[in-house]
Amino acid sequence: MILTPKIVIRIALIGLLGVLLQLSFFSQVELFHVSPDILPALVVCLALLGGSLTGAVAGFSIGLFLDCLLVEALGVSSLVLLGVGYVAGLYRERFEIDNTLTPALLCMGLTLAAELGFGAIQLLIGIDAPVSLLIVRDLLLKSVYAFFLGWPIYVRRVLRPALVEEPKLRRRRQPRAMGV
Repeated sequence: MILTPKIVIRIALIGLLGVLLQLSFFSQVELFHVSPDILPALVVCLALLGGSLTGAVAGFSIGLFLDCLLVEALGVSSLVLLGVGYVAGLYRERFEIDNTLTPALLCMGLTLAAELGFGAIQLLIGIDAPVSLLIVRDLLLKSVYAFFLGWPIYVRRVLRPALVEEPKLRRRRQPRAMGV
């Protein structure tokens, strides 16, 4: 994707809306006593549309904005979401997305990785919290929620009018000698 001013504005507005929805709506909704976390799935979808650089920048920006609004340790969310965005964007650059399940499965797997990253960094910086086996249930449920939220979050329809796709290079077939 070629970044134009229109696409940058749309990505910024999508990130802002995602953070505000996470804090105001999704943090209040509980299914099986677990609230869904849409931000890793949102970063994965943006990275799948834009590549590794766009995913990393979007993840860092969304995480930093989230940390500023929550008045937490600055940089925890931004570090984790930066990694998630980079890995999802790297997947986009290396492989074709030809299946409709691919974005949802990536949202599920990378949300699980992000939640593990949040927990690991919080334990490393010394935040005291009780640890029990219920964390495993929470991690699995959040990743299942991300799987089902991956389809509506995959925002290609919102970004399509502003997208300028890079032309794909065709590989030239090498001539072969007969019998080889």
